[in-house]
Amino acid sequence: MIVIKLRQAMDSYAERHGHRITYQDLAERTGIAKATLEAIGSRPNYNPTLSTIDTLCRCLECSVGELLEYSSSDR
Repeated sequence: MIVIKLRQAMDSYAERHGHRITYQDLAERTGIAKATLEAIGSRPNYNPTLSTIDTLCRCLECSVGELLEYSSSDR
């Protein structure tokens, strides 16, 4: 299972830039709906498109490896 570590990526962004980014901020910067971001951040089985992953990585200035993690066990 691939786990999306959106909250951790947002926390890392905050550490690098000195201010937290909220789902609302992220929605405004990326054009991704706030409800979608909340679902990605809270639902382990959420299946975003590659373009969504790309957009999040660009906005949060992180690599795909920082945003996604492979887990051999189902959660």
